[in-house]
Amino acid sequence: MLPPLPTLARHALDRGHTPAEAYTILARHCGEPLPAARAVCLALSIPLAEVTIRLNDCYDALLANPRPNSEADTGELLEALGVFDVPRTLTPTELAVVDHFLTAIDAMGGIRAGHQHGLARWFTTGNLTAAYLSLTAAHPLPTTGNPTRYWTTLVEAGELLTTTPTPDPRIKPALAQCRSRAARAGSASY
Repeated sequence: MLPPLPTLARHALDRGHTPAEAYTILARHCGEPLPAARAVCLALSIPLAEVTIRLNDCYDALLANPRPNSEADTGELLEALGVFDVPRTLTPTELAVVDHFLTAIDAMGGIRAGHQHGLARWFTTGNLTAAYLSLTAAHPLPTTGNPTRYWTTLVEAGELLTTTPTPDPRIKPALAQCRSRAARAGSASY
């Protein structure tokens, strides 16, 4: 008798396989995409309620009618969609940073769907440095955005990020750039 699928998924992950690769192994083994995806999520310790929501969101498009020999492609898509993202509990400071990010996103005046998806994944996994750097590389829209609010909010977020126990060295140069842009945006509004 074979072990349950989550045990097989955990074994694959422990052997160094990515979640997408673990999914591929399980889906080929059992021939059922949904149980294979669920098993990988559970092996990653993603709460079952969250797993159910994530898999319901992509079930019709990816898991309901699998094409033959498409397990590897499906695994990569599931990974890219964030199905296998392990949520991390954020500290109060990190939650404040996310609040600043949400304010900045609002001040952008619009955001591309792909950028929004990436930010949501980084918020889930706690990769706030990547989120910050992506927002500092973006710009508020000229007609609907609020540049002063955008850049000053990113300055506040960057200052909070520099107070974390081990701040990423890329934060300080990005913060300096935001300060400069906030000063220019503030002087342009008068």
